[in-house]
Amino acid sequence: MVSTSQQPAYIIDAVRTPVAKGKPGGAYSEIHPVDLHAHVLAALVERTGIDPAVVDDVISGAVGQVGEQSGNTARWALLGAGFPESVPGVTVDRQCGSSQQALHFAAQGVIAGAYDVAIASGVESMSRIPIGSQFLGKDFAGPKVGARYDRGLVPQGISAELIAHRWDLSRTQLDEFAAASHQRAARAWKDGLFDSQVAPVNDLRIDESIRPDTTAETLAGLRLAFKDEHWVERYPELDWRVTAGNSSPVNDGSAAILVAGEEAVTRLGLTPRARVHSFAVAGDDPIFMLTGIIPATQKVLARAGLSIDDIDAFEVNEAFASVVLAWQKETGVNPAKVNINGGAIAIGHPLGGSGARLMTTLLNNLEQTGGRYGLQVMCEAGGLANATIIERI
Repeated sequence: MVSTSQQPAYIIDAVRTPVAKGKPGGAYSEIHPVDLHAHVLAALVERTGIDPAVVDDVISGAVGQVGEQSGNTARWALLGAGFPESVPGVTVDRQCGSSQQALHFAAQGVIAGAYDVAIASGVESMSRIPIGSQFLGKDFAGPKVGARYDRGLVPQGISAELIAHRWDLSRTQLDEFAAASHQRAARAWKDGLFDSQVAPVNDLRIDESIRPDTTAETLAGLRLAFKDEHWVERYPELDWRVTAGNSSPVNDGSAAILVAGEEAVTRLGLTPRARVHSFAVAGDDPIFMLTGIIPATQKVLARAGLSIDDIDAFEVNEAFASVVLAWQKETGVNPAKVNINGGAIAIGHPLGGSGARLMTTLLNNLEQTGGRYGLQVMCEAGGLANATIIERI
């Protein structure tokens, strides 16, 4: 029975697949994205013992909503997971933050009394639906937007270069950050810190993109990823620092989070792991694009009545090293609290699944370190960002 008054939104459990390389020959390249998504939905049911018939909605993120990820892929994934036909599903797109937005919608529904139980999840199969497939070479923004920005819209790699330039981040700083991400993620797997949050798929037991031997010195030898005559002419002020090594790779993966209200927790005998404390979304300059995480962080902290020092662990999506380093400069955060078990540069960035993946990692980080508050923030195409604060139970 759905409540008619506000109630807390609790995270009951969260689970993810290991993240695979998103290219032909990657561990999941022969798996349909609906089946990959269904895997974590079924794992969530198995881990919690919940009857899927009580789920009021499955809200899922996907970015490349074409081909095998089209047609409201959430609906097909829940059916593929064996959920009753009575369970609805909906697919959302806030670009890289899609499954974090799915969590916001699920929590909002519970808090408002529209849901008792909801699942937030996400998937991306970049080996089968290559990045940008949904655009098909079309002008997705239209001429009025184009007229508003005199040098025109840019791809995210150019935004990462602009950020590195504005915040005076050197190539060495970017490469050192990227190498540390690989080393932290490799250490986390070695120490068993990811084991409890992962539902392995086939023979893949760990994240496929992690390179334990990566160093800043080896990354320094990589070529620049986005420097060409077109962009050099348009942005002559840039001295070019971004490479594939200090950027996130393309990946396949999925993750899912079970959210429930207080009455449902009692009635169904569930054990909450965290409360969704506060959430916010923000818009920013679509040319710099990836800086939305700065105002989003400020906004969610103000909404929560907390300071940056109150937060015990941060998960900041490593779309590019320059994004996280600029955010650190602006917020003054202690870097030792940020992505303590590595981030997307090492673990991978399966677009529509990344928001739920980061939340799964953040939840476990808080439990493993004894922290109270965790903050997740993700940059998104178009100059957007989602920010979420959870409180460990």
